[in-house]
Amino acid sequence: MRERGRITLPAKVREALALREGSRLELLVRDGVIVLRPKRVVKARDLKGVIGPLTVELEEVEEALGRA
Repeated sequence: MRERGRITLPAKVREALALREGSRLELLVRDGVIVLRPKRVVKARDLKGVIGPLTVELEEVEEALGRA
């Protein structure tokens, strides 16, 4: 372990999990064991078509973002 608790993942592990610089990881502690796994990130474009056609007004988006 390095300064500030940093660790380095071996290249084979990074390759096996398709990790690259900027990948997000999730760290859990279970029964005294550290579990480090890729964090699932879902982008809006990945959801397109999942719930069917959807019409949203610009004002609704701005309100949801706290801009209204």
